[in-house]
Amino acid sequence: MDKFETHRGVAAPLNMINIDTDKVIPKQFLKTIKRTGLGKYLFNEMRFNVDGSEKPDFVLNKAAYRNASILVAGDNFGCGSSREHAPWALMDFGVKCVISTSFADIFFNNCFKNGILPIVVTKEQLDQLMEDAENGANSILDVDLENQQIGRPNGEKIAFEIDPFRKDCLVNGLDDIGLTMQKGPSIDSFEQKRAAEQPWV
Repeated sequence: MDKFETHRGVAAPLNMINIDTDKVIPKQFLKTIKRTGLGKYLFNEMRFNVDGSEKPDFVLNKAAYRNASILVAGDNFGCGSSREHAPWALMDFGVKCVISTSFADIFFNNCFKNGILPIVVTKEQLDQLMEDAENGANSILDVDLENQQIGRPNGEKIAFEIDPFRKDCLVNGLDDIGLTMQKGPSIDSFEQKRAAEQPWV
């Protein structure tokens, strides 16, 4: 998993509440167990018509936001079923950070395990960031995980809270496998000791 220390990118406004995981990545695209290739289906029903043509009014189809890497979204983002494909699709599209007033618990946890930073802000702060994000190509936000701040285009900083353990994992690029591999010497020692004491196992 890539390390997340700071990120500067275009923020896209998704001013909708209760964006569930089926909107993020519809069920028909859940047949793969690969983390790549899902970005083209992100927000599929909102981005595309039945014939596959783009819906010009959807934010990520607008020229200014095609390369957006930060989403500023309404309350309760990632609700619905607990599909890990949702953060996979976001990551594959290029989204590094999602900012909202609240997230569904399972989606929130899955983001950290896949290198995406979900940031919880107040309603007032979200309104400010949503306004920033609506400025098209000028909607650049600076996310500083180390100092736990979001830098707005006007120079103001918005502080955010994050669990220290989750912060450490993101800063060091550690997913569950990476965390386990850090214990490699202890695991090897245990296996050697068990092999000596219980060779029949």
